[in-house]
Amino acid sequence: MRTMSVQIITAELQRWIVEQTQASVSDEAVLAAMAASGWHPDVARGALQDVRRHAALPSAASEMPQPALADGANSLRVGERDVQIMMAMKLPRVVVFGGLLDPLECDELVALSRERLSRSETVALDTGGSEVTMARTSEGMFFTLGENALVARIEARIAALLQWPVERGEGLQVLRYRPGAQYKPHYDYFDPAQPGTPSILRRGGQRLASLVMYLNTPLRGGATTFADVDLEVMASRGGAVFFSYDRPHPDSRTLHGGAPVLEGEKWVATKWLRESRFD
Repeated sequence: MRTMSVQIITAELQRWIVEQTQASVSDEAVLAAMAASGWHPDVARGALQDVRRHAALPSAASEMPQPALADGANSLRVGERDVQIMMAMKLPRVVVFGGLLDPLECDELVALSRERLSRSETVALDTGGSEVTMARTSEGMFFTLGENALVARIEARIAALLQWPVERGEGLQVLRYRPGAQYKPHYDYFDPAQPGTPSILRRGGQRLASLVMYLNTPLRGGATTFADVDLEVMASRGGAVFFSYDRPHPDSRTLHGGAPVLEGEKWVATKWLRESRFD
């Protein structure tokens, strides 16, 4: 009797199935391609069914957080602040701001978070939990939404700047990167092909955009990098970089990371914006 060798369904295979489905490739064609690559028909069909059952297929969001950039505008009036537009890119959608936070706000965020820092974790998409990995070597903490007057004021400013309700965002996360610390290139969205993603999406839906605010200027290093477009955004106190991804897929070109800090420290506050109410 013929026996079937064990074939492991990898994350790469799941992503490929999602991509084929997004491109309107028929199930028959997907299964035929897998068979031609050596996958047993039963394994191939099971993998296809599993992706259908457990993963929300990538699709473009109908509405997105975004600043109201007028043609040629050099700044935006947000409340009592004039926020400078330092750079804007369409694909990926990246906007660099200057003067989003004032120096006192930066210092106060650092002071309020310093005693609450612990080793940063990343989302474990295979389980829906979180874990410590060598890809991210910073220390961090989260504020709850509206936790204090400073946080509430900054959240309201971000909501006005990006035209997105406060309640559709995660709490501010403050991070400290010591010399040598970094965050290797990654995506901020939750990969639809991973088994833990459906449980994560029950709390606020998919991430749509990120805002990284710089609370100090490192002596050397610590840029935010976008590998797909060879872009480096240097950390500058009070400034920020915004980027959005209308679908949870690499074609958003939002692969990014935090380059190693070479001298001094880097402090940032990050805001992730969700599809729906986050609680």
